[in-house]
Parts: sequence; C-alpha cells; structure tokens
Amino acid sequence: MGQQISRRLFLKGGLAAAAGVAASSIPGTEALARPDESKQLATLIDISKCTGCEACVDACSEVNSAKYPDPQKPFPKMYPNRVPVEDWSDKQDVNDRLTPYNWLYIQHAEVEINGEETELTIPRRCMHCANPPCVKLCPWGAAKQLENGISRIDSDLCLGGSKCKKVCPWDIPQRQTGTGLYLDLMPSMAGNGVMYKCDRCYEKVAEGELPACIEACPEDVQTIGPRDEIIKKAHALAKEINGYIYGENENGGTNTIYVSPVPFEELNKTIEKGKGKPHLEPVKDTMAQANNLAAAMIVAPIAGIAAAVGKYYKRTR
Repeated sequence: MGQQISRRLFLKGGLAAAAGVAASSIPGTEALARPDESKQLATLIDISKCTGCEACVDACSEVNSAKYPDPQKPFPKMYPNRVPVEDWSDKQDVNDRLTPYNWLYIQHAEVEINGEETELTIPRRCMHCANPPCVKLCPWGAAKQLENGISRIDSDLCLGGSKCKKVCPWDIPQRQTGTGLYLDLMPSMAGNGVMYKCDRCYEKVAEGELPACIEACPEDVQTIGPRDEIIKKAHALAKEINGYIYGENENGGTNTIYVSPVPFEELNKTIEKGKGKPHLEPVKDTMAQANNLAAAMIVAPIAGIAAAVGKYYKRTR
C-alpha cells in the first residue's frame, strides 16, 4: 500500500514539484564543455604482458556482484513491441563477452611477431572516454562522469533506453530487462530495464584503492595514474617495444590506453567482434560532430530535470 501511495503522489504532484526544483538549476552550455583532462585518471594496459589468466575477470565479478541486476519476472509486455527483451539472468556465467553480469572479458588475437604465430590476449571493458557521449547524450541523466574521468551509469535512475549504447563507438553498455525505475513508472512504455558497464570500481578509487582488476592481476598488465602521465608512459613503452598505442586519440581520447607490439589494425582483423565484443578500429571524435553537439544541447536541460525527478521519486518510494 505504501509503495502504491508513493507512486500515486509522485505521478500526480511529485513530478511537478521535482521539476520545479530542478528547473532552477538546469545545466547550460557549461555542462557540454570538454571536461578538464588534467584531473582525469587513465589506465595503461600493456597487451604484451597479458597472459589471459582471467584473474581480472574473476575479481571484477566478485567485487561488483552486489551491483548486478535481480530482475522481476515475468517481464511486462512492451509497447511498441519492437523494444527487445534482453535477459541475461540465466546466463550470468557467460564471460567471453560483455553482459550486464560481466563487465570485463578477455579478447584473443592470433598475430605474427618476429615471424612466429603468437596469441595476444586483451582485457576489454568500458573505454571511459575523456569526453563521453554516453554521459552527454543520456536523456535521463543516468550516465555520469566523475571529476576523475570515470564514467558510470546510475542504475537507480536508468530506464534502459540504450541511448548510451547507440552513441558509444564500441557499443559497450549492455541491458538487462525487468529491473530498474521503469517498472514503477511506465512498465510497458519506457526503456525496458537498466544499462550496465564497468564503473572502474569508482567507490574503491574514491577511497584511494586500486580497481579490482588491477589489484588482482599477477602480471602487472595495468597501470593507473593521471592521464598525462599515463600517456607519457604509453609513448615510452611503445618506443621501447617498437609498439603501437590505442585510446590516446580515439573518440577524442579515452582513459583506457592500450599499448600493443603489433598494429591495432592487425589485432582488429583477428579478434572476434559482434554483440558484446568491441572492435579495435580507429574512432573519430563523435562529440566533435555538429549533430551530437546539437543533441547534447537539447538533452542537457532535459536530463537535469529528469535526474532530479528520478531522485525525488526514489526518496518517496
């Protein structure tokens, strides 16, 4: 009964009240400015060191298991019915791709190094773009970027509309149907779940601790630090091994920087790509495109109100 009353109050009066409060602090064009990269943390991933042991994958799952969705079934029928049901709740052990229950996995590439066939293994997760389109273009304000450059999706606010996945050059976020705010607001009309991706163990980082994947790696594959320092380390390593860099400029720059002993175009030819399996192709700065900037200018104030409304609703449940 209490939940029904809260929902009714929200729909009748709370929406207007929350929107009124939010309108006084609608983000303007300053919210669209490129973030200050001098405060952002990046990780250097030395592909030549990775053995594919999957200790990072296991650590990620263990640390983040409490954040994984627990969907309600049966799922509400969606209108329009073209909105697909995406249910991974019975496939939580899948670890060869990204899913709502697996935010990090290992890609395999067969390449030739010094005339010998060699298998390289590559930890893949969110690239944590320096200027992330998933954050700037989320219409509900559920995707956020912290001052340290970590981007995350607030599962309490996300409606699962998958805009973040559509604008991500690597299609990183993954949806789980039957969970989240849409079940209380518009279970047959909105979103269809919650989007999930690596949040870089932001709580651990805030406490001065290492992300779980870095802490668990026995080969010191990853190094985390200020982005400018990581870029310098990446160039020094690439020079040392006559290697190649990915992430410094992709999508305007990311906070996941890979160094490989072979060109990334060669890696991209041999890795398995598809749903939940991101590519390693060159990526232009999507937020530099006029259509995305225009969309962000429209989305920013709407997202500000929507996020405030969502927070108000959570408090009244």
